[in-house]
Amino acid sequence: MTGKALDGIRVLDMTHVQSGPSATQLLAWLGADVVKLEAPSGDITRGQLRDIPDVDSLYFTMLNCNKRSITLNTKTERGKEILTELIRRSDVLVENFGPGAVDRMGFTWERVQEINPRIVYASIKGFGDGPYTNFKAYEVVAQAMGGSMSTTGFEDGPPLATGAQIGDSGTGVHAVAGILAALLQREKTGRGQRVGVAMQHAVLNLCRVKLRDQQRLARGPLSEYPNDDFGAEVPRSGNASGGGQPGWAVRCAPGGPNDYVYVIVQPVGWGPIAELIGRPELAEDPEWATPRARLPKLNKMFQLIEEWSSTLPKWEVLDRLNARGVPCGPILSTREIVEDESLIANEMIVRVEHPERGEFVTVGSPLKLSESPVEVRSSPLLGEHNEEIYAAELGLGADELRLLKSDGVI
Repeated sequence: MTGKALDGIRVLDMTHVQSGPSATQLLAWLGADVVKLEAPSGDITRGQLRDIPDVDSLYFTMLNCNKRSITLNTKTERGKEILTELIRRSDVLVENFGPGAVDRMGFTWERVQEINPRIVYASIKGFGDGPYTNFKAYEVVAQAMGGSMSTTGFEDGPPLATGAQIGDSGTGVHAVAGILAALLQREKTGRGQRVGVAMQHAVLNLCRVKLRDQQRLARGPLSEYPNDDFGAEVPRSGNASGGGQPGWAVRCAPGGPNDYVYVIVQPVGWGPIAELIGRPELAEDPEWATPRARLPKLNKMFQLIEEWSSTLPKWEVLDRLNARGVPCGPILSTREIVEDESLIANEMIVRVEHPERGEFVTVGSPLKLSESPVEVRSSPLLGEHNEEIYAAELGLGADELRLLKSDGVI
């Protein structure tokens, strides 16, 4: 083994809540030394949605694994001096404060460059420059303004948010891509650079197929959608993908909220499906035999499939469809995901020991590098590594540490 992919990279993590911590956690899993800098009161999510009194919440622990924590009041003069030294010793600085907040601390990009010309300074904001710049950004606000909500849901219902955190964690993944690219370019130029990612922009990037279809609307209705009417914008289309291969979630027995299997009907799959649902004649019927013939009646096609699937448990439906090469997948509930043997075997569902809450379940790293395996370790307690970093690495003496603590600097 040659070590982790990001061994030797120091990340100064000045992020909070979800979008920033999700990015820095990925960097930590890749081997970076991520030092989470928190105000003496801590990241606000330590206390949000607590399930155990006076113990860091799952909200915090599941987004801050494999990091070290230090506390620092950056509003004090001594705090600014210490922050300057931390920046000097870091390869990457990541922040997701409101627009201009770090500048007001006295650490503009120009000042940060002056302190450390090699640093990669990544900022996650809600929006880009323009009329939305100072809007307060939240997960679902980004979904609303990035194209996701207007295209999610059924055509006779309201816009819906997706359960996937595409505004927060989705932006975090985009930020990681930018940071890694900047580190790679630094190998050629010797210089760091700014990396900017906006939540609205990241959501829009994930909704590009809907922008594709917005342009296609100029040439007529979208036949791949099950909708009856089309106006001037892409409609909500339920569980249809809108792609070249129609799909839908069909109900299964006994009819619980997640007793569904998502089925995709490829051209080569229609014959096996027709046989499976007890209607083999439809494979040759000119009204049903071709994708073009089926497009105008997608709702009826999936209704026929559901008449069959609703009599069987979803795992049996899955087995029968897979045996015939039909693309499909069961709708897995959160409980089923936590207990899924495949996800556990692939270390996507992992159990981690926390010094105060005991064992908790979290999501493992989706990035699998053969030479950089990930061992998920617990999130740090607030200020757990103050002495380790301030004394052992920055060389502050014991007396000064006690004074800094009594003065509220750390």
